[in-house]
Amino acid sequence: MESDNTKKTARTLMKRCLLLSFLCILSLCIFIGWSRTLRLNPLAFSSSRNMTILLWHYPFGESVSLNGDVCWDMYHIPHCRLVDQHSMFSSADVVVFHNRELIEGTQKLPTDQPRPRGQRWAWMTLEAPPHNGNLDPFANIFNMTITYRRDADITVPYGELLPKEDEGRLVEDNLQEKTTLICWVVSNYNSNHKRSQVYNDLNAIVPVKVYGRWTQTPLDSSGLLSTVSHCYFYLAFENSVSQDYITEKLWYNAYESGAVPVVLGASLSDYKAVAPPHSFIHVDEFASVRELANYLQELAKDKKRYAEYLTWKQHWKVKQNSDVRERLCKICAEFNSLPQHKVYSDLEAWDKTTSA
Repeated sequence: MESDNTKKTARTLMKRCLLLSFLCILSLCIFIGWSRTLRLNPLAFSSSRNMTILLWHYPFGESVSLNGDVCWDMYHIPHCRLVDQHSMFSSADVVVFHNRELIEGTQKLPTDQPRPRGQRWAWMTLEAPPHNGNLDPFANIFNMTITYRRDADITVPYGELLPKEDEGRLVEDNLQEKTTLICWVVSNYNSNHKRSQVYNDLNAIVPVKVYGRWTQTPLDSSGLLSTVSHCYFYLAFENSVSQDYITEKLWYNAYESGAVPVVLGASLSDYKAVAPPHSFIHVDEFASVRELANYLQELAKDKKRYAEYLTWKQHWKVKQNSDVRERLCKICAEFNSLPQHKVYSDLEAWDKTTSA
């Protein structure tokens, strides 16, 4: 009996040894596989380690604080370190360059330094193609784009919609305070712009109240919204007719003031892709400016129909995106979904491309 127990104990020990050996071999294989992956792609596990994003120069020279864990504290994005010291170049995962300073020559690419293996360079702009300058010198340099365009690697729109947690009520009371049919705020007037041509044609039919440096009636940030709120319609006309180019003229000037925006810039489909349904009036929806003018006049007289353009505020609120830190942090949030070996061989062609 004692001999049988001894045999059973020996078999049990042998099974345990075999199982332990198997687990050790399995762990070793997994470790070797991880090690090879890390050697081949040192950024493969960026989601579980701190990524370093180096901003080579501040857009328009406007610096902000990068102290502390900015991405986590401000946007709840983990493992993302923002730096602006050039001495961090050799250890940066991504280096971000703002286009305006590059084309003006006030900043230069660090092409005189050896570029670390696996490091990616990002080209950032929030301006429309006509204002981005000649990008031919930047062929085969950048690995990612950071712009307002929806087809950019990192899309950073001027504004976006967020659902309201608590649905609000219709904003009908404000309609009593509206005294001006159409208003426009413009500082840089160019007679060759399409928006200027549409404005001139519209103003010849119905009066447009114009504010801004062009008419020597500038509005500061504290007075803009309160002034525009007295207008039924606001001309959210962009200075360029370009793909996805929808700026604060819509997201802030119009939507935050409570005036219904009349838009011109991106295509009707581009606006529909990002703006609330039935919240704007696109110039391209009308065969002529006269038809547009007639529609605006009729709509202002019909308070019920006009109020329908404001009902979106019951369900949505607008988030303004103006902090460069949020754009940089977004790189970490989306890094693992981006192609690893992408290079823009013709950045100029990509920038000037428009969607179908």
